[in-house]
Amino acid sequence: MFGATHRYAMALHTHQEHPHVHLVVKAEREDGCGRLHIDKAMLREWREDFARMMRDQGIAANATSHAARGQTKGAIRDAIYHTRGRGSSYALREEVQDIAKELSRTATIRDPAHGRIEETRKRVVTGWMNVAATLDAQGEICLAGAVRWFAKSLPPVLTDRERLAAQFMRYVNARVSARTQEADKVRNRELERTR
Repeated sequence: MFGATHRYAMALHTHQEHPHVHLVVKAEREDGCGRLHIDKAMLREWREDFARMMRDQGIAANATSHAARGQTKGAIRDAIYHTRGRGSSYALREEVQDIAKELSRTATIRDPAHGRIEETRKRVVTGWMNVAATLDAQGEICLAGAVRWFAKSLPPVLTDRERLAAQFMRYVNARVSARTQEADKVRNRELERTR
């Protein structure tokens, strides 16, 4: 795909539960005449081709999408991840304030991206159910059942905004619970003094 014109390096990681390969490609051509432009479709094609070539050599490999695995959480850029970890993310603070305002006004969170993710999930579940039906037809009843169980037990579809709202509500509920417990302790002490 690019080996003759671009420098690249591959690193095989086998120290984790799921072995995987990282690929780094120099965007600038070796001859200096242009750059490599990689879009999501091209990246997906490369992953699928790589997995197919691995299988051709007898190595079990796949290139499943996040959606097919039931993952809906988007990737966070390193800088955002680190500022959130330090508790110094202005963007996160503004997002949480916006969520708090929306929850106080409507008691719900609406994210226009939810519909797209829900549609993707429906297509993924339909695909897994078709796989299960094919396995049934081949007499692989147990495997078909496992595929159906996987498809039915996928985590709920949540956008990043909805996930953040749920975390915020857990935080608020924990704070309210802690205040209630403290108020109960104070009330109990006051009752003890009056006895």
